[in-house]
Amino acid sequence: MSLLLSPAKLVLLAVHLAVNGDVASLATLAARHSTILRKDLLLRILLTYLPETLPSTQYVNFVQQLEQGVFSDTAGQEVDCSSVANLEEDEAARKVKKLRLLPLALPDLPVEAAEDVLTQFLLHRAYKVDEEAGLLDELPALLLPFLEHSPCIRNLLVSAILPLLRRNCEYYPHDPIPYTLHAFQQLPDRVAVSLLLSQTGKWDADLPSVGRDLRGLIGPWLSEERRWKQGNDAAEPPGESLSGAADGALCPGWEEVLHWLITHASKNWKVAVHAVQQWDGPTDVDLGGWSSLGLGDPQIDQLRQSYARAALASAYLIPEASLEALEGAYSVVAKVANLRGLEPVSTLASALAVLPPLAEQIPDEIMTAKTATYMRNDLLIPSNILTTPTDASVAFLQALALSAHILTRVGCPCTLRRAGELALLQDEREQKAEATKLIHILSNNGPKTDDKFWVKARNEILWLRDWGAEDGWSTDAVPRGVFSQVKRDFLELEILKALLSNTRYPLARSIYEDAPDRPLDKKLLQDTIYATALAAYDNASNPNRTRGGLKKCDDIIKAFPKTVRASDSQAKRIEALLQATHSLSDHRLVLKQGEPFTPVVLRVHSDPISIIAKILEQNPKSYTQLHDLLRLGALMVEAGLTTREKGHITAEQETSERASTEHRITAICINAALAEDDFETAYSYVVNRLSPRSSTTVAPRDDFAWRAALQAGKYRRTARTLPPTHLGTASANADVRHLEQRIECLATALRIAPPATLHEIVNAFRRAEEELEAALREEALREDEWDARGDAIRATGIGASAKTATVPGAAFATAAATTQAAPPQRHQRQRDADEDAAPMSLFDLSRATVLSAQRNLSALSGLQRSAGFGRLGGGGRSSGGGGDAGGRSSLDQRPLSAAGSAASAGSGGGGGGDGEDTTKRVRKRDQLREAAMGTLVSGVGWLVGAPPPSSMQSRE
Repeated sequence: MSLLLSPAKLVLLAVHLAVNGDVASLATLAARHSTILRKDLLLRILLTYLPETLPSTQYVNFVQQLEQGVFSDTAGQEVDCSSVANLEEDEAARKVKKLRLLPLALPDLPVEAAEDVLTQFLLHRAYKVDEEAGLLDELPALLLPFLEHSPCIRNLLVSAILPLLRRNCEYYPHDPIPYTLHAFQQLPDRVAVSLLLSQTGKWDADLPSVGRDLRGLIGPWLSEERRWKQGNDAAEPPGESLSGAADGALCPGWEEVLHWLITHASKNWKVAVHAVQQWDGPTDVDLGGWSSLGLGDPQIDQLRQSYARAALASAYLIPEASLEALEGAYSVVAKVANLRGLEPVSTLASALAVLPPLAEQIPDEIMTAKTATYMRNDLLIPSNILTTPTDASVAFLQALALSAHILTRVGCPCTLRRAGELALLQDEREQKAEATKLIHILSNNGPKTDDKFWVKARNEILWLRDWGAEDGWSTDAVPRGVFSQVKRDFLELEILKALLSNTRYPLARSIYEDAPDRPLDKKLLQDTIYATALAAYDNASNPNRTRGGLKKCDDIIKAFPKTVRASDSQAKRIEALLQATHSLSDHRLVLKQGEPFTPVVLRVHSDPISIIAKILEQNPKSYTQLHDLLRLGALMVEAGLTTREKGHITAEQETSERASTEHRITAICINAALAEDDFETAYSYVVNRLSPRSSTTVAPRDDFAWRAALQAGKYRRTARTLPPTHLGTASANADVRHLEQRIECLATALRIAPPATLHEIVNAFRRAEEELEAALREEALREDEWDARGDAIRATGIGASAKTATVPGAAFATAAATTQAAPPQRHQRQRDADEDAAPMSLFDLSRATVLSAQRNLSALSGLQRSAGFGRLGGGGRSSGGGGDAGGRSSLDQRPLSAAGSAASAGSGGGGGGDGEDTTKRVRKRDQLREAAMGTLVSGVGWLVGAPPPSSMQSRE
């Protein structure tokens, strides 16, 4: 029946079939009425009324038949014409006129499709399907059958539909690009690249897909011909446009890809590194098999060169100083060398093990301070010598990557850019600071028992200085490395310190002492050993030299027997320091509350001798160890702790310092003994240690010795005072003995004190002498009282009775003889006491010296006492009568206090026959005075105007 329809009704019927998607009936209708339903008319009807949701496979064959003009056999097919059968012709004509068929051509239609209605239909239909139905995945089925029909269809399918379809439907369907196909094609290059790669590497799990995205999204997108310059422009080099300007660029879209790469290197370096590792550049594209990259060899070479430049630039822009980041940067270097056919770069592990010589491959043009600006600016311009892919730039970047990796692995985080600045700016201070920090961290964290580690560490540090320059490569050239401005001696010294601090003594000796070619001068090595030993000492916490830092100090000194000899002065001082410190470990010592003593305090103390006073304060009875303390002081002097002079002191200065230190320590012990009420020890130290032994050994005058002697002389015996352990030849009267000792201490103070202080000492001396005289008078009175009691007992007449036996010697006494002899004896003793109590002149100040000389006259004193006791005992009294012998024997049993002063109280004889001898008796006081006058004249006699002994004898 369709054969009877008018043209208007045929058109309306075709529209009706298109609206309903009845493509088969439409094909039959078109085949039967091809003269009326022309190709362009049918394409417009399809474009306008065919539903966009209709699958492309249902009408693409019909479109192909229209293009070919050959339809399949439709003889047996019927077309339902009921929709237009009842229409009047006029009404049908009016409806046809009201049809608003869309034009096939789009406003921005390519020139080559201007005369091709099928291409126009397919392009327009593709846009409508995407815009109206959003069925982007239907477009390949629509366009693939016509892929070879027109380049426009190929460009649309490969450069727009394929990347957009992969991005939205295959790679990241959860985050599609919110643009239609047509709108996407109109986007600026930068926006299009950003949208296509917006999800690339966003998560760590997606990093393995970075190369896929560049290959499957950017590659097809760049295949659009209109993005590339054609003809003569394509042969022109990109020039400076790669710095960011699009003018004159071979492909502005490609530049945007490079900018995306270096931008991610500075923000998310993992994306950039994975991109370079997984993508080989512009020729590595995935076009789905629908097309190929139609570029010539010159263009491809330019693109590869620019890609390699961007890859090197991204390595410099990595901001993270981690081993992973540096390994990624090193892989970029290796990939660039491989892409551009340069000298192969070994793997990172191999390079770190071998430390390749790279200095020879780096020209002088790179090693300038001006080149450092290229690491930050103009990274993509062809004139950038650092990012232009050449053997020199690759070797330089490899050296930086290895240097940064070594520093970061040890614990000094360093980026490639930082390593480049150290190498190019050549700032000696910064390089030295970095080297010092590196070796310090190695010293603190390195293993204590692995010599291989330290050998490798030393090799790496020296490699950082010259990047493996061969010996004799360029004797006049400055080393090229991150430590190029640091002298090798400095590095060797720091390495030596690290070895010693980690107890690698055999290794250090094998490198710096036993090696045929010693890295260090002997004097420099020696000074370093001493400095390191003292540093170990300063860091010690235990004063015991067999442990900790002191043991390390001792081991360091002994580790280099060829360099450090025991006879060296500095070695002696350190040995003395160790001995002195070790001696302190035997005592409890706290200098500050809550802070135990550490050895460094002794070495830096402004007054180390005062530490001995702290020892005496905190360790009771330690003052008795005077010999050990004097030895400690001598060690301090030998160690140079008591002098401010840093250099060597003369033997005379050391002798004087020793004497002064000995006097001071003795004084400190004297004061400590007095503080603990041990006067006997203090007295012993005064008379034995502070008194000058000879004219050649007199120590320099100081305020310590004489003040200690003065304090001992001022000390007064109390109930807490420790009793003497033995009496010797001294008086048995404790008070008299104590006063005599005090006077002797004051006499010592007079001898060693400066003239300006004598007044104070003389006053104390006078007071002590007055107290002694009072004590002697009191003792004489007690003797007289005892004698009177004996006389009273004899007067009772009970000679030999048992009752009188209680009186000592009563059985042998004769009352008559004793009665006759006693008064003369008492009278004589009274006269002697009166004479002793007479006022004394200034000569009596010699009493201190007399008491000192008394020790040398002990034989005389003992002889006098023996004579006196012999006479009292009976043998000496036989000449005066037997009865007297028995009576005087009672006095032999008097208390020791009375017997001790018998010589001074007097007992010349028993009867009248001895009166003449008694008159001619010389008092002990006068004997001692005469014996001491010579010493007084040489001592303090000149201060008080004492005459020489000869004049005294003549005057007597």
